[in-house]
Amino acid sequence: MATVKIKGMKCQHCVNSTFKALDELEGVSNVKVDLDKGEATFDGEVPLELVKKAIAGIGFEVVD
Repeated sequence: MATVKIKGMKCQHCVNSTFKALDELEGVSNVKVDLDKGEATFDGEVPLELVKKAIAGIGFEVVD
């Protein structure tokens, strides 16, 4: 399971948008987004750059 920290999520709408963006990536499954921790976890072998691009596309940022 991969985990990415996400900067900018503030509400449940942000969580839903993040879930949808990750869930639509080919090869990604079992997406979970935690607002309190500011992170998302998922299964799948997906390049980090694709994940970052999907998150940036909805207005948030993946942080290291």
